[in-house]
Amino acid sequence: MTEPAREELPLADYDHLPVGSLRDRIRSLTAGEVRQLLDYERAHGDRAPVTTTLETRLEQLEQGAEPSPGGDQETRPEQSAPTRHGSPVSPASSAEPIHPPPKGVAGQPGKPKGDRQ
Repeated sequence: MTEPAREELPLADYDHLPVGSLRDRIRSLTAGEVRQLLDYERAHGDRAPVTTTLETRLEQLEQGAEPSPGGDQETRPEQSAPTRHGSPVSPASSAEPIHPPPKGVAGQPGKPKGDRQ
């Protein structure tokens, strides 16, 4: 059996997916696709949590589970969506800095040293 190339894998950026995202993303794959990922994982990283996740899903599929509908593999929920605009915060809209008193109670502000008698 030959190992699949990274470009042939059914999940985009497979090598960079966190285990939690992988668990969700493989639910829409067929048994053959999960087996393809498992072969690739064993030949490359052989990460125990990933291998276990893939083996578990493969067992489920072989016992009659069906792939979930949908599953757009180009959608990457683990990455935040790009923003359209820059930050709404600017120096003009930011709050005034807070300077707590050096000692004492917050409700009783301290006096500068020059004002002491």
